[in-house]
Amino acid sequence: MASGFQSPITIKTAIDKIFAREYLLPAIQRKFVWKSTQIEVLFDSIMRGYPINSFMFWEIKDDKIKTDFKFYEFLTDYREYYKDDNPYIDTLGNKFCAIIDGQQRLTSLYIGLKGTYAYHMPRKRWDDNEESLPTRKLYLNILSPKVDEDSSMEYDFRFLTDAESEKEDEKTKWFLVGEILNYEDEDKFSDYKHDKPIFNNKFARNTIDKLRKRIFDAPLINYYLEESQEIDKVLDIFIRTNSGGEPLSFSDLLMSYTTANWTEKDARKKFEDLIKQVNTIGKPNFRINNDLILKTYLVLFKENIKFEVKNFDKDSVSEFEQNWDGISKAIVEAFKLIESWGFNESNFKAKNAIIPIVYFIYHNKLQNDINKEIRCKDERPKIRQWLCMALLKRVFGGQSDSVLRKIARVQEKHKDDEKFPLDEIKEAFKEDPNKNLEFSEEFIDGLLETQLENPNCDIILALLYSDINFDRELHKDHLHPRSYFEKLQKGNMNEDDYEFYNEKKNYNSVLNLQLLGGSANESKSDKPLKEWVEENKIDKASYLIPTDVSLDIKDFKEFITKRRELLKKKLYKIVGKEQ
Repeated sequence: MASGFQSPITIKTAIDKIFAREYLLPAIQRKFVWKSTQIEVLFDSIMRGYPINSFMFWEIKDDKIKTDFKFYEFLTDYREYYKDDNPYIDTLGNKFCAIIDGQQRLTSLYIGLKGTYAYHMPRKRWDDNEESLPTRKLYLNILSPKVDEDSSMEYDFRFLTDAESEKEDEKTKWFLVGEILNYEDEDKFSDYKHDKPIFNNKFARNTIDKLRKRIFDAPLINYYLEESQEIDKVLDIFIRTNSGGEPLSFSDLLMSYTTANWTEKDARKKFEDLIKQVNTIGKPNFRINNDLILKTYLVLFKENIKFEVKNFDKDSVSEFEQNWDGISKAIVEAFKLIESWGFNESNFKAKNAIIPIVYFIYHNKLQNDINKEIRCKDERPKIRQWLCMALLKRVFGGQSDSVLRKIARVQEKHKDDEKFPLDEIKEAFKEDPNKNLEFSEEFIDGLLETQLENPNCDIILALLYSDINFDRELHKDHLHPRSYFEKLQKGNMNEDDYEFYNEKKNYNSVLNLQLLGGSANESKSDKPLKEWVEENKIDKASYLIPTDVSLDIKDFKEFITKRRELLKKKLYKIVGKEQ
């Protein structure tokens, strides 16, 4: 049988092949994601004779493919969140087909005819029980059509609990859709109808007849069969045919390819658990995906860090798996580290910037120490300084592979000495006009007038205060309280002073902001700066508060001038530039 479109088959034939494990899902497939309402619409479309689009199957004959890839059964009893992983198959048949395109539709047909669907009830806890996620089966009202005027459906298909299916009236009679599979034999079907008075109703009789014909007689499954055993060709076909809906990226494919070569069965869960763990860090929580995890592995172990299939062969994935605990722990600790500097999902958008930090932690075996005060106290400020500079200069904008590779080459030379090579990284990018870490005077002036609401404000303050250890929760705080300026009345002020005091770039920018630990910020609240400094015996130099100017609000204009000079001097020192 050559590759190409084959004679279409019935839904019953497809269901039987799924049950017999002649149709399986390759590990490169993503999870089943259809909602119960989508399944109901699919069955309505089938009843109305609408096309349900073609499918693509891949006939697996090569023993090497069977060895190198993992395959999964179709879901039967779906439970939202708790049971959405396909069962893994240890023993494969001599010949079977992997579903390349059509997983969602075939799974929906299988669940509708042979399975159950449990979705979460609104306003209920996410507990794995019948109260929160009641088990439902697909039913069809055979007494009347869909009555909801807003619905596009003609037939009343619904996922119901057993109790709900018993609620019937003169217009409602629920037929369990899966029961139709018991009546492939026409005589048996006729006897079934004969014994049921309900089928004296014309609509009921026509509806049940149509359902049986659609399942047993109509060749509705049109499919293309791919016979090639060339993996690269099939992977290319998979990407092309899965471009609808949520686009399938090459990294999605590589993720699935990685799990296919993972020796343990729970590779998907390991990745998901790591993502969930990172998602608990930060306020708001950091969000990462499989792309970042895969790229991190490549940077840690490969010279070539491109997303290519050859980088995720069995040997590479074996290396990845063997080092998984150290890699995943390093990723988590890296995000905890930057959280302690005030970073979160809102102000940390260039996610690849975490990878050099993970590299430093992993290769120096600092997973248990990077967030402790003593062992890494000299390296944390350098890491923080590099990160802030790189983010502010947008070093990771655009294609970041070349940046990551260049940093990794520098780090590789120092990966065992527990020293973060800040100066060496700066030197490596010195001649790159787009990626260097040089700060011009004009650029620094712009940084200092960054407003509090700008995500870059967090980064600038983290850079300025990179040599101070705060508690875990950091706050941005106005030195001279913002409330004063927002309630400002001109009174006896001259025009120039009033405009200066009323200008946001002066009172709401980095020029009038500091970084404080949460407890210190709560104690300061809206206190006048002068009062707060005196009461708490604040070391003005450490908090980057000018020492040679009055802190009284009446001297705000001179204060801002002096603080601009102080912060510029600090930034020049940080970036290693002579003023």
